[in-house]
Amino acid sequence: MTPTASVWLAGDPSTDTRGGPHVAKDYGDLLRVTLTAVAPGTSLRDGLERVLRGNTGALIVLGYDRAVESLCTGGFEINVELTGQRLRELAKMDGAIVVDNTHARILRANVHLMPDPSIPTMESGTRHRTAARVSLQTGRPVVSVSQSMRIIQLYVGDRRHVIEQPATILASANQALQTLERYRLRYDEVSRALSALEIEDHVTIRDVCTVVQRLDMVRRIAAEIEGYVVELGTDGRLLALQEGELVTGIEPDRELVVRDYVPGKPDKETAVVLGALEDLGDTEMLDITSVTRAFGFGGGEVLDSTVSPRGYRLLAKLPRLPQVVCDRLVHHFGGLQELLAASVEELQSVDGIGDLRARSIREGLSRIAEVSLVDRFS
Repeated sequence: MTPTASVWLAGDPSTDTRGGPHVAKDYGDLLRVTLTAVAPGTSLRDGLERVLRGNTGALIVLGYDRAVESLCTGGFEINVELTGQRLRELAKMDGAIVVDNTHARILRANVHLMPDPSIPTMESGTRHRTAARVSLQTGRPVVSVSQSMRIIQLYVGDRRHVIEQPATILASANQALQTLERYRLRYDEVSRALSALEIEDHVTIRDVCTVVQRLDMVRRIAAEIEGYVVELGTDGRLLALQEGELVTGIEPDRELVVRDYVPGKPDKETAVVLGALEDLGDTEMLDITSVTRAFGFGGGEVLDSTVSPRGYRLLAKLPRLPQVVCDRLVHHFGGLQELLAASVEELQSVDGIGDLRARSIREGLSRIAEVSLVDRFS
């Protein structure tokens, strides 16, 4: 999936029927949608599997507009419903097949595609080279089935993706799921440790960044598994259920940790820090100094400096406490230690908190503090 040096996209169909070099764009979403369209259980995937079993090749353009039309010569228009059998029979001819934008109908068959030969590509085979150039020039996904190598390749803009067999994908997905389980367990451990340190007011920047590291690694592994789920189609249902269970609560926890410790005003800086963390590569995320810088703390020299939480994360553990009330509590008291020391009467002085809610907050924070300290020293 390495981007090429130059990306070619289709121009406005109303003014440009040839296509040409334009500003590069991210094809990630289009690739995901297209993988769903060719996943097991779809008519398109059934047809591709039939082509492979029949030991023939195929070139299929997924989508039709003026840019695609301008590259088509010869062939014939059929406009019939797409089925696996029809796709297999039409692939016996040398030309390309063009389907509609919904991937439900075959519009043209035995078409000769003539993309711009000056578009750069690393492909060597005629079919693959044509597929790469057509996708780059039109922005439409193109599927190439190799007769000799017996593989299905998907070209989406500047990306090339090999469509593996479900058994191969499932093996990789199960390995990723085991890794996710280990990282989730490790995150739960460091999260409990952070809660105890917050109660004792002994948190360091290293502790915070370690938790953020684990949170982001769980998110990244989960995103990889979600990609496998898309490729598996109907075969990925159980995998999706397991992945969903393991990542429950991860996204809210991530935002709450950042809101608790971000330098500056949390309402303004939280989104900035979350964006900076997402921009870190996998190798950078494993470097705690890189995480520290993305958080806005500085370099590695500050890792052992102490910081105090605002209290958003622990307040979120209290049942039936609205976010607006949490915000008022943090704004009024300024930090977690002040919240822990507040009496019922002091809590009642916050707008929107009556006697019953104040007692619930007081008892809830005391219970969290007790459980956190017991876990730490047990």
